[in-house]
Amino acid sequence: MAARGHVQDPNDRRLRPIYDYLDNGNNKMAIQQADKLLKKHKDLHCAKVLKAIGLQRTGKQDEAFTLAQEVTSLEPTDDNSLQALTILYREMHRPELVTKLYEAAVKKVPLSEEYHSHLFMAYARVGEYKKMQQAGMALYKIVPKNPYYFWSVMSLVMQAISAQDEKLAQTMFLPLAERMVEKMVKEDKIEAEAEVQLYFMILERLGKCVEALEVIRGPLGEKLTSELQSRENKCMMLYQRLHRWPECNALAHRLLLKNPDDWQFYPSYFDSLFHLMDQSWSPPEEGEHCSEGSVHHTVAKVVRFVEERIKGEDSKESRSLRGPYLARLELIHRLRERGCPEESQMGDPFELMVQFFGKFGDKPCCITDLRVYLHLLSPEQHVQFINRLSEAVPLGEREEEGFAFPEDTKALQRHLCMFQLSRSLGLHHALDTEGKLLLITELKAHYHHGLKFGKSALKTELQFSDMYCLMAAHVYVDLWTDTGDVDMVWQCLGLLEEGLSHSPSNAQFKLLLLLLYCRLGAFEPVVDLYSSLDAKHVQHDTIGFLLTRYAEPLGQFAAASQSCNFSLRFFHSNQKDTSEYIIQAYKYGAFEKIPEFIALRNRLNQSLHFAQVRTERILLDLFLEADIVLSLEESVKAMTLSAEDDDIPWDNMRDNRDLTVFTSWNPKDRQITDEHRRQSLEEESVWLRIRSLTLRLLASLAAMGHTASQKNSEITHENGVGDKTSVHSSLLSQLNQTLQAASLRAEKRIQFPFLGPPSTRLAQALSSGSCQCQAAALQLSVHLQELEAVGLDESTELQTQICNCFKSIVVQLQEILNKCRGDLMDMKETKLKMLPSSLENLIFFVETLCIVLWMCSYCAKILRPLKTSLQKKKKKKKDANTALPLVMCGFQELTSSLQDVLTQALEHIKGQETGITALKLSALTLEGYTQEEVSFTRAAMDKVQSSYLRSLQEAGELLRKRAETLKNLKI
Repeated sequence: MAARGHVQDPNDRRLRPIYDYLDNGNNKMAIQQADKLLKKHKDLHCAKVLKAIGLQRTGKQDEAFTLAQEVTSLEPTDDNSLQALTILYREMHRPELVTKLYEAAVKKVPLSEEYHSHLFMAYARVGEYKKMQQAGMALYKIVPKNPYYFWSVMSLVMQAISAQDEKLAQTMFLPLAERMVEKMVKEDKIEAEAEVQLYFMILERLGKCVEALEVIRGPLGEKLTSELQSRENKCMMLYQRLHRWPECNALAHRLLLKNPDDWQFYPSYFDSLFHLMDQSWSPPEEGEHCSEGSVHHTVAKVVRFVEERIKGEDSKESRSLRGPYLARLELIHRLRERGCPEESQMGDPFELMVQFFGKFGDKPCCITDLRVYLHLLSPEQHVQFINRLSEAVPLGEREEEGFAFPEDTKALQRHLCMFQLSRSLGLHHALDTEGKLLLITELKAHYHHGLKFGKSALKTELQFSDMYCLMAAHVYVDLWTDTGDVDMVWQCLGLLEEGLSHSPSNAQFKLLLLLLYCRLGAFEPVVDLYSSLDAKHVQHDTIGFLLTRYAEPLGQFAAASQSCNFSLRFFHSNQKDTSEYIIQAYKYGAFEKIPEFIALRNRLNQSLHFAQVRTERILLDLFLEADIVLSLEESVKAMTLSAEDDDIPWDNMRDNRDLTVFTSWNPKDRQITDEHRRQSLEEESVWLRIRSLTLRLLASLAAMGHTASQKNSEITHENGVGDKTSVHSSLLSQLNQTLQAASLRAEKRIQFPFLGPPSTRLAQALSSGSCQCQAAALQLSVHLQELEAVGLDESTELQTQICNCFKSIVVQLQEILNKCRGDLMDMKETKLKMLPSSLENLIFFVETLCIVLWMCSYCAKILRPLKTSLQKKKKKKKDANTALPLVMCGFQELTSSLQDVLTQALEHIKGQETGITALKLSALTLEGYTQEEVSFTRAAMDKVQSSYLRSLQEAGELLRKRAETLKNLKI
């Protein structure tokens, strides 16, 4: 091994071209080069593996796997082969095979540090914690280095964290880990900070807070240097856990003396004071109050301390720190909550907040600082408060528009903060329509004036006055929701489009535009807006719902498929990525991060959004392809769908949506509440359950379709038709129960704030009748199973029942289609109106028709053999005049009625397309607006028009393809 650095292995030179081809993505050339090399050197295992990598990347998985297994069975021990196989198995998502690889290598080369560490990391990838513990100790015995020993200790901790039995974790795994670390402590072998962190983690999980405190405050604690105030933070946490309030108070007091702006210690300081008061604690007569120093156990002492910090800031010549001033407001808030008389000693919150604005109003954070304490003002003080603030805003002379503008960016920030506070106090919402329109005019004037301060700004920088524009947009939204005047939303879109032209990186403009376009039923412009947000990593989970909620229901099937793939790619790569993060954490000793990475992985696996996207993606693929490209049975098989398996973690579902992603200055009564979050999660879960059950029922229909034509005498045998029928019936009853619960929910008509969570499709799915029609179509398959079992001769009553179901389904489909009537986009006088609900109903019609056609296809599979056997009987009896059985006639009527409904739908779509194309938006007169505003508003209207046309086109295309499948439904 030592000589390798000087003399290059000839095999490395031979393999180099193949590596280069693979790195450059030229997989075919890599395969050819590997074949050439293998002709000359049959035993060059690595070349075989590199060829397998090339095959894997060109989609030939089976060939690649066979080649890889050939090499694996030889138990190679050369570095090149092992690493190439590791890469291949990871690309195949088979990390468990890597463990087998290195287990064999370690047996052959038992003293190799490298192979042992690779084996440990291979176990880490698949979460084999017990084997990791053993591998870590085996490695430590070969090479006694501390990190290897602590890898083993951490693996014990991970066994405790992942153990189903908490008792086992507390009585076996964690105590063993503790003893292992204590052994190193006694032998004075602790070297690194990571080892102390791990010891602290073990003690903390065992609930041994006193022992953990001794470790932190002892010599081992001195190793905790990577984070600022790491020891103090840990001490504070332990004091709070142990309810040692004197120490907690004294430590917070001491740290605040050092840095009066460190906000994290003020809450601990105040909390500890009130706990001490509740316990009537008093200091000992002699000696120190506690191990951390003197304790402030009365309100008077704490008030004095805060006032001294403020005096210190007031006397400074340099810029004051915000911490002490905010601490005073926080203390007033807490004293008022407890009804303490000392509150009045600290001053009037009104004056203190005016004073705070005077000092810090030119900082963007001033609004978030003061918003928290606005409740300290009485409603009567609100207008007076804003008037007082306006006195502290330096504005220039009044200009032609009648407004006075700030002359620099600091004055602009003050003026903006005053407007933000005014909205937070509800003063904007209290205005009448006329007042709101005047307010918009003022905000727009300030926005346009402020643009001059950012003329030299880069494209990636925001304009100083962007928030005026956003606030004006919010007031437009208020007017739209209050009055229903569609002009307001057009003007809002125009304003935001203008804002985006000056500030192309403003995420808030994009998010609000995205929401408004979706509310109008236009998805096309949203795709570019969302991609320009450049969502990173976990944001695909937290804000991805803004995109995936609307894509399919607004008829943009291609974009919906793309957006689902976008999200799913992140969730699937998360599995692989998290394993890599864990390995890096082991390598660099960041042990406390490992449980965090595991928690992140679980959080994403249990994500509501992940389950929704997975379900909707598969349904979408079926709607677009099943019985068009492949039959339903083949499509279900290709997607490896199973009716029996429910892979959604219903009991552990996590709502990871970021419902506060929109900047808002609304007063508290208009903000999103915990109740809204709970109701939204319930609604999302019910809708997901309906979609998931629908999908599983389609899978079960396909499974029954496989065996429909085979006459099955042993109907109840294992895994046969009987078994599949029972699964189908069980799923149907679950769907019906869920629909009943959903109807009760929909009756409540829960409304969420405009900037809160979007409502699901549930209410509209029920009101359009699509859920009920889909359930009826799927229910029909049970009657058809009975018919197949009984035969035509004994089933007159059943046939009548089936025919009635056929008629009922056609009536329901016709009703859904009737609810799509009404012009999607229409120009009345000078107003452009939209009816997005008719577009959503049209998509529900398309989806329901697909499901009805699959049911018809299944029905045809059952009726064909019955008709054939009937014809054979006729031939034997030579009786040509026997009438067709009732069910056959009913089926023929059904297909012709469906053909009629489908034709109506296509005519409706064609009419809508013609009507929308004929709209001349340029003829709209937009009075009272500048030329620039008119052009941005028209651009927004064009985008909506174009999007509607795209949606109608995609829905029409899909229906035309379905018309082809309907023609083939003959028995």
